[in-house]
Amino acid sequence: MPNPQNLKYHVSHTWLKLEDGGIAVVGVTHHAQKEMGDVVYVQPPAAGAHVEQGKACGVIESVKTVADVHAPASGDVLEVNPALADTPETVNSDPYGTWLFRIKLSDPAELAALLDAAAYDQLAGD
Repeated sequence: MPNPQNLKYHVSHTWLKLEDGGIAVVGVTHHAQKEMGDVVYVQPPAAGAHVEQGKACGVIESVKTVADVHAPASGDVLEVNPALADTPETVNSDPYGTWLFRIKLSDPAELAALLDAAAYDQLAGD
């Protein structure tokens, strides 16, 4: 699965899509879900929480492992995806259509540290 060109990527295998007004949508990459196997539980950060770039802010559990979700950028969590509670497996079937949470960026300059699709492809080896 090709990594979408319109997203930015963190080395911890999360993606970020910038929206208007300094809002960003966050999810996990195809590479991450493929390595984890069948996802059975997702715990995103709580709405209202503050997340820091590169730091663990949630958890994804699969049949093989439990992994931290790292924030690709710092900000305040505006919303979490309510569908994840009932259908966490959508992280596997549609990793770029299944978002985990939305944040209001606190430091847009951090986006410069993220990878574009080509650089992420090299990192992930996909």
